[in-house]
Amino acid sequence: MGQCGITSSKTVLVFLNLIFWGAAGILCYVGAYVFITYDDYDHFFEDVYTLIPAVVIIAVGALLFVIGLIGCCATIRESRCGLATFVIILLLVFVTEVVVVVLGYVYRAKVENEVDRSIQKVYKTYNGTNPDAASRAIDYVQRQLHCCGIHNYSDWENTDWFKETKNQSVPLSCCRETSSNCNGSLAYPSDLYSEGCEALVVKKLQEIMMHVIWAALAFAAIQNLHLIT
Repeated sequence: MGQCGITSSKTVLVFLNLIFWGAAGILCYVGAYVFITYDDYDHFFEDVYTLIPAVVIIAVGALLFVIGLIGCCATIRESRCGLATFVIILLLVFVTEVVVVVLGYVYRAKVENEVDRSIQKVYKTYNGTNPDAASRAIDYVQRQLHCCGIHNYSDWENTDWFKETKNQSVPLSCCRETSSNCNGSLAYPSDLYSEGCEALVVKKLQEIMMHVIWAALAFAAIQNLHLIT
């Protein structure tokens, strides 16, 4: 009866370690997603320290693959030393995840001010040429987020690009997908996206940071399950 109980406990612990590995993989995926998405919006948010939470969860996820293997081996071999080491490392990782959550909330709060400061500069440097990084960034954001200008399409009238072209039009990236004949002319505002990009960029970046926070919280919950078991 006692041997049966030990075997059942081993099975549960090994199963939990498999869940642990899966969660670690998701954690690494979320961190990578943050990096990739940040690259699309880096012109609008220049504080690279924002990526610290993403770096940490990728590192933690990679580390926990190794730790999970140690946990499995220690469980199967009934190594008290191995299991004790496993639990101590889990506690340290749990503390790290709490730090990630705190940093996530701190940087999430900074997004709005950072974007407000950067977006003005990016729009001023727009020149309409594809090789220019800032121009590509603006066109990408306007197409992806279905927006035009900082607050609305009229913001383009204050840019150097608009004054130099002298054709009373905004970039084609401002055109609605449903407007097949749109040429960016301000004479046909119904063809243009009416919403500004600043609020949408802020929303997108805050959503990205929330992915990090929720991933860290979910992983911490799984770790608690391990520690309780």
